[in-house]
Amino acid sequence: MPAQSVRDLPVVPVPRRLFKALASLTQTTVVLAALAACSGGDSPTGPVEPPPPPPPPPPATFTVPAIEREFRGMWIATVANIDWPTRADLTAAQQQTEMNVLLDAAVAAGLNAVVVQVRPAGDVIYPSTLEPYARSLTGVQGQGPGYDPLGYIVQQARQRGLEVHAWFNPFRAGNLRDTLTMSPQHFSVRRPDLVRKCGQLWFDPGENAVHDQAIAVIREVITKYNIDAVHIDDFFYPYPETCSNFPDSATYRRYQTGGGTLSLADWRRDNVNRFVERMYREAHEQRSTVRVGISPFGIWRPGNPPGITGLDAYTTIYADSRLWLQRGWVDYFAPQLYWSIASTGQSFPALLAWWGQQNTQRRHLWPGLASYRIGADPGPFSPTEIPNQIQLIRSGANTPGAATGSILYNGSSVRNNRGGFATALGGGLYANGAIPPASPWLGNTPPSAPGMSVNPGMLATQVIINPAGSDAWWWLVRWRRAGTWRQRLVPGTQLQVNIDATSLEGIVVNAIDKTGNASADVVWRPS
Repeated sequence: MPAQSVRDLPVVPVPRRLFKALASLTQTTVVLAALAACSGGDSPTGPVEPPPPPPPPPPATFTVPAIEREFRGMWIATVANIDWPTRADLTAAQQQTEMNVLLDAAVAAGLNAVVVQVRPAGDVIYPSTLEPYARSLTGVQGQGPGYDPLGYIVQQARQRGLEVHAWFNPFRAGNLRDTLTMSPQHFSVRRPDLVRKCGQLWFDPGENAVHDQAIAVIREVITKYNIDAVHIDDFFYPYPETCSNFPDSATYRRYQTGGGTLSLADWRRDNVNRFVERMYREAHEQRSTVRVGISPFGIWRPGNPPGITGLDAYTTIYADSRLWLQRGWVDYFAPQLYWSIASTGQSFPALLAWWGQQNTQRRHLWPGLASYRIGADPGPFSPTEIPNQIQLIRSGANTPGAATGSILYNGSSVRNNRGGFATALGGGLYANGAIPPASPWLGNTPPSAPGMSVNPGMLATQVIINPAGSDAWWWLVRWRRAGTWRQRLVPGTQLQVNIDATSLEGIVVNAIDKTGNASADVVWRPS
């Protein structure tokens, strides 16, 4: 059978919808072919170029935050080996290890200062021309530990960004049993006429020679060491539970014979007042930028404020502490508010607010907090009590005269992390770094800003600081990574800082002078 021609094949009608689809496909094929021809297609010029990438996102906003300011201190008691050294038979290396543990615990808890007892009872923890080594160092008063403990503490604390406040006891001379083992260099041995026995051994606050000796020791420490402050606590005349009738009648009669007209109680208060005013004045004569702090008993007088009961420090230990604050004889004031928020007769919130109201000179108010009571008084002092007190302090910080920090007593409670409170502070309220508030009445001219260069590395970033004539006591180095700010305070003598972080979004350096003033921000950002 002959083959059929195309024209002889039957015609099959194409649906209109399919016809349109075929037409569209044909047009697309033509367009793609044309584009391929224009772009070279399989020509030697190469493949089709991919479309350009989208533009990068705009850089994250970079705003330098204000410097965080809050005093976060810790007392380190040396008397009777309370905090350090824990025993009097430790080697020098063991003492240094214990101190490092204390300082590291302070850093881990987010603190920025230690208040170290350098003259516990007419003896000292550094080589002195005036007084013997403390017996807490070796068990023998006058016997050195083989190194300079205070020099070591200052060095190690500054490396960790911690201020050092030197804590003195001007009138306590020792225990009664110590009379048999006193060093010949002890002031009570050289001047027994100035010592009174009442429960313990006391230097008579009514004797001017006692004032002279204590002031000389304070000046010696200011001269020899790069301390940030000097500090005294609440031991003036003895507390009544240890001494109910202080034997100073001969001193008082001599005062009356010389024409004095004050009553015995007013004369005793005046003896303490004169010492406090002199200490403040002469410490600043020695170094104008050193701060002077006092930590008195937390109640000035019962009934102040209304409802407060307890010991009357004004009439029993002759401490007119409100006067010192209102005369401006302190740069910071740390009343020992060792009671709980829930207490009624000694209400922490009421006393905190009252002391702020008395702070008419607007000095620093940094109350003492009883971290040593955590666990010992599990009812009022649960592990949350100290954080709650710190939050209460912060809640009123914008009120004129109010507290802007606190000091923990004692170092052992921080080192031992009683109830986990120190961990809670370091990971919570104190997680972000802070430096102590400035003291503008001691000087308010900001230091000049330094220069800065940055060398990013594979694992760390190196910051080189050029002092550029700045009189920096500290460098505050802050950096941001993944939106989070961190900081480190380093001594002004240190000109290189290694930051263990990469992918940094920026670095800021400020010079901080001895009174806490900050320079302008010096900012580096990656290109």
